[in-house]
Amino acid sequence: MAPRTPLRIGAATAALVLGLTACGDGDNGGGGTADAGDEFTFGIIYPQTGPLAFLGPPQEAAASYAIEDINNAGGILGTDVPALNEADEAGDAGQANDAANNLVADEVNAVIGAGASAMTQAIYDTITGAGIVQCSGANTAPELSDIDDGGYYFRTAPSDLMAGPVLAQRMVEDGHVSTAIVARADDYGSGYLDAVESELEGLGADVVHTDTYDPDATNFDTVVNGVNGSDADAVALISFEEGAQLMAELLEAGIDGDQLYLTDGLNDPDLGTTVNENDPDVINGTTGVTPGADAPEFDEGLRDFDPDLDVLQFAPQKYDCVTTIALAAESAQSTDPGEYVEHISDVTRPPGTECTSFEECRDLLDDGDDIDYQGVSGNIDLDDNGDPTTATFEVFHFDDDGYGIDDYVDYAYDD
Repeated sequence: MAPRTPLRIGAATAALVLGLTACGDGDNGGGGTADAGDEFTFGIIYPQTGPLAFLGPPQEAAASYAIEDINNAGGILGTDVPALNEADEAGDAGQANDAANNLVADEVNAVIGAGASAMTQAIYDTITGAGIVQCSGANTAPELSDIDDGGYYFRTAPSDLMAGPVLAQRMVEDGHVSTAIVARADDYGSGYLDAVESELEGLGADVVHTDTYDPDATNFDTVVNGVNGSDADAVALISFEEGAQLMAELLEAGIDGDQLYLTDGLNDPDLGTTVNENDPDVINGTTGVTPGADAPEFDEGLRDFDPDLDVLQFAPQKYDCVTTIALAAESAQSTDPGEYVEHISDVTRPPGTECTSFEECRDLLDDGDDIDYQGVSGNIDLDDNGDPTTATFEVFHFDDDGYGIDDYVDYAYDD
């Protein structure tokens, strides 16, 4: 097991994170009139196709695994949960919204997803406007803290305002003092770029170059020339799948693998082959940061559940979305989103009794206790706006032994 490193973030960054949260009023209407004992149905919108399709299998598997654990413990309010009602976001806003409309028409009790933050931007009004709870274990865009969701949108994945400082600190710890940042020209890229740049400067490093690019671009010469002209000694690359081509061009231009720092969109054990099929080792030395979990028992159980899984990115967070919602329904003694929504944040934070599984937490609730669910992704402690206030990150790395996890970093605020 890799060591765990605590990360203390300064007050200015903490204020920025907390300032983006705004309490929802929870009065959204809709949501049906389901009572305790009624069947609870989960819908899930995730990338079955599109640029993030490689991250789809662990998200679906983790949600299904959570349902299996819930059913093994007796179901939600004594009734087994049926299999997931699945829908494809496809990396396309129109298709994602059609999928969301289908789940609303099916009268699901909660929606897990979307996978990509941009897809949630496209669908949340459809879902939360219908009075249905939505919880994503993969959305990281800071802008999602401020959406008008009536209090029905939650996430267990940490904001990029948390991840950016972790990436910046790793770059500085590795001795880099003159840095460049390249990002997708979208909400994900711009929010992450700002967080990395702010923390790098706060740590005393020079940010000598920043650039954004069209995610649909087929040629990155301008970006590569800008990085080379900056004489930066490290490059933070905030990308999805298209970043593999950009990496190939940067490496061909003379940037070394140990100068490249990646985000969650490129956390793929097969990245080397994607970048250069003939020489996968060309990316050796590359480091990245992604939301993760130091949860070996969960990883083992999920791989037993689905032996075909490769990367497990966002799987713990998806599992926690399903489990948290199930516990909220138990706490409210109702499957009606309009009833249990008020319990979601409460079941994840003090002063309740700490518990680590659906069954253990459900039994405490049955005994009349308040609970503080400790997720497999960490101690999420959702705030009143539905954002996690603590998080664990994985630092991944490529070297001669292939892909591996170097470290786990706990994000925390300075008092």
